[in-house]
Amino acid sequence: MTSDTGTAPARRAPRPRADALRNRERIVTAAREMFVEFGAQVPYDEIARRAGVGNATLYRNFPERDDLVREVVLSLLARVTELAERAAGEEDDTFAALRRFVHGAADERVGALCPMLDGGFDRDHPDLVAERERLEGAVQGLVDRAQRAGRLRADVGVGDLMVAVSQLTRPLPGTACSAFAPFVRRHLQVFLDGLEAPARSELSGAAVTLEDLRRDSCPS
Repeated sequence: MTSDTGTAPARRAPRPRADALRNRERIVTAAREMFVEFGAQVPYDEIARRAGVGNATLYRNFPERDDLVREVVLSLLARVTELAERAAGEEDDTFAALRRFVHGAADERVGALCPMLDGGFDRDHPDLVAERERLEGAVQGLVDRAQRAGRLRADVGVGDLMVAVSQLTRPLPGTACSAFAPFVRRHLQVFLDGLEAPARSELSGAAVTLEDLRRDSCPS
């Protein structure tokens, strides 16, 4: 069958098989876990072993390490965005929504993955830009709602929130994530108590914006 112009319609690319999609998801999940535990240079063999796939399957999906790192970051951003959206939709108390998001983001160990974004990592890849903007919009919504309700102090910005979550979930040098994890929720609660209105002190400087973060620090 041809179109009105006499040319054959373009064929659609075949959809990946369900088992191929599951393998890809297992690889990304295993890589995210191992990057948190051991860093982004963990051997491909170890990632394949944890994912329960062969090395050939891993290389077929991610021939270059940069491809895998980017997919892990995209997966993380999507998961954290979903946390923010669910918190906003399910919590009536605006500060409870913010607290739920912060603890959920901490459970994803966002700070432990930040070192992957150093060096030659392409932060401006279109897929990353789109997912990052989606996350930023969701978190900005949480902050705006809490501030309008008088539940979040007015002199903080989304950047303050994301820097704190990143820093508080990044293990100290020489400390494994598993050893550091018990302290994270305790320290996050101290931080959250300082965010709640009315403020008990005046902060120095200006609220940190998302644009400030994009200039020279690890994004969300």
